[in-house]
Amino acid sequence: MAYKLLGRLAYGSRYNKVPWGQRVYVRPGERLVREAQWRLLLRQAPIMSLAEYQRQRPLGEIEEFLSCMMCGESRQQPLFTPTGGKGWRYHVVRCPSCGFLYRNPNVRPERLGDLYATGYSNFLTGKYAANRQRRYDLTMRSFAPVFDEGKERRLLDFGSGVGLFLELAEQRGFDAYGVDLSPESVEQANQRLSRARTYFGAPEDVPEIAAGGFDVITLWSVLAHLPRPLEDFQRFRSLLAPGGVLLILTVNARSLLLKAYGSAWSGFTKNHLMFYSSETVRTLLGRSGFAGVAFAPHYGDTIEAGTTRLPADLVARLRRNVELSDGGNMMRVLAFADEEAIGRWGGGPLTVHRLHS
Repeated sequence: MAYKLLGRLAYGSRYNKVPWGQRVYVRPGERLVREAQWRLLLRQAPIMSLAEYQRQRPLGEIEEFLSCMMCGESRQQPLFTPTGGKGWRYHVVRCPSCGFLYRNPNVRPERLGDLYATGYSNFLTGKYAANRQRRYDLTMRSFAPVFDEGKERRLLDFGSGVGLFLELAEQRGFDAYGVDLSPESVEQANQRLSRARTYFGAPEDVPEIAAGGFDVITLWSVLAHLPRPLEDFQRFRSLLAPGGVLLILTVNARSLLLKAYGSAWSGFTKNHLMFYSSETVRTLLGRSGFAGVAFAPHYGDTIEAGTTRLPADLVARLRRNVELSDGGNMMRVLAFADEEAIGRWGGGPLTVHRLHS
């Protein structure tokens, strides 16, 4: 409430018509205030042993306590307690060594399917899905020419949902496959698709997928759902052909919106387990055997599609603050399997960060 009052005093009503997701990027001086607010939170939040943390938190039936998946640090820095409709609630901690944010206690891998067993496809085909294909298209454009032509190239969409992206991959000529943990979504996807096919389960359960040789693997809003990311990414690396790439779209744990709204951040949803920044996703990719990574900023779908109602001066300010702060509320990542992939796809406007010296 204090921040809202200060905002009204500082800015009046000038920015009242600017959506909340854009407001922190366009109000003068707010980026610096939110960054200072974040630094203060990290200084004040306690750091404790895992044993001490366990004594303070109840453990649900499908949950387990974790140490940091990125660096192995067992100490915990509790930061947030997101809550939502139908009574869900969980705790998010920060690793004091590497800064990784994750839910703790977390969901046990063997119970992950419980989150998607029923009703999840309805969520994906409702209001949430209205502009998904536009977002996919904008992200593919930001990594052109990787997705421009799919002829004679194999693609795996991991966590393929109801097939919204596989439909686009078909149109671009890819030999496309998908896997998902929601049987309802798999059924709906295969009704939607012409040539592409999607399967229920894990990649190793499907012979056509387990054989590997994929030129592209995509994870659209999937990374935050993975309870054992290192194991999964080692598997993705093994499924890629020489010269292959992996695309990630995920919520950004360095987002200025997270720093502004804390537990109310839009990235804290019921099924999200882990939250990555550009630093921690590099750690994940490097430990999984990838050779390099590139990032593309996310200014927001309406900004990039040219449909925003923001005046031109505020659009320019938003773009500038996204670039100066965190890259946007969503993080776009292109991971390169090997040097061949970097040579083939790493040119143009992309800056490739090599993961091994």
